[in-house]
Amino acid sequence: MTVYIDPPTWPGHGRMWSHVISDVSFDELHAFAEGLGVPRRAFERDHYDLPAQRYADAVRAGAVQVSSREVVRLLHAAGLRRPKGRAQSPDARSS
Repeated sequence: MTVYIDPPTWPGHGRMWSHVISDVSFDELHAFAEGLGVPRRAFERDHYDLPAQRYADAVRAGAVQVSSREVVRLLHAAGLRRPKGRAQSPDARSS
């Protein structure tokens, strides 16, 4: 299982956030998030939003640190990218 996390550089709701992704499946990503105790409501289209104070927890749990640009590249390469505003097509690898 490989899950990736970018640095907490995304502002929102008075905090800084990271994105957590999988390059294999959404099932893998959901399992990782559940193991960290991250609520499913933190899932947004193709990633989990994780507050900066949980960054080290995700890395300790095995998330690989990558740049934000690499997160997007990995999602595209895996066919898991779901941009805002586009209809989501069914994907046999996801749930």
